[in-house]
Amino acid sequence: MSETADPLVLDFVEWVAREPRAYAEVLATWKTSCPRLTIWEDAAERGYVARETIAGLGLVIAVTEGGERLLRANGR
Repeated sequence: MSETADPLVLDFVEWVAREPRAYAEVLATWKTSCPRLTIWEDAAERGYVARETIAGLGLVIAVTEGGERLLRANGR
């Protein structure tokens, strides 16, 4: 059984998978004024991405093993 997700959540996880993203970059790129479109918050709650502090970079958002599995399961 493959794990599926909303297309925008998949897009977000794929974007973060390319490289860990600065927290500020994630906010600037994926913010929304619609409370029903909580793409990156949904990805974090589902365990696909996590906040990490990396020396020299500060707070970043990175893909978890669960996020990597999600991408593989969905052909990304």
